[in-house]
This record gives sequence, C-alpha cells and structure tokens, in this order.
Amino acid sequence: MSIIINIDVMLARRKIPVGKLAETVGISAANMSVLKNGKAKGIRFSTLEAICKALDCQPGDILEFRDDGAGAAAEEEYQE
Repeated sequence: MSIIINIDVMLARRKIPVGKLAETVGISAANMSVLKNGKAKGIRFSTLEAICKALDCQPGDILEFRDDGAGAAAEEEYQE
C-alpha cells in the first residue's frame, strides 16, 4: 500500500511557490521538500492542518491511497 502526496498538484493549482508554502506553514524548505516528494515517514496533524489552510483544501486533496497489492499479502499472512 502506498500513500501518495499531491502537494505539488495543489501548489500548481493555487500558483503558490513551495518556499512560500513552507514559510506560511512554519516548516523548513528542506522538510517541505521531503514531504512534497513523498519521502516523509509521517506528518503531524498540526502540519497537515496548516497546509490545508494555506492551500484552502481538504486532507484528501493532498493525500491519496493507492493499493499496490503488497498490503493484501501481508494481511493474509497476519490472519493465518
């Protein structure tokens, strides 16, 4: 299973530079880049809230779940 981060899509729609978003949210440009590029292992709800406020969007607009099939095998293993 994969969580896809679509911050870059929302930035393009809103015509907001990534540096401006990082400044508005209150995180470093480096941390915003890690998040935007899908390399982050997690996100605080307060950060997600600030991003949603800055981009005037819902969490579902920037977070997407894609089932790559690996989750099903792991779940079958768990149930045995």
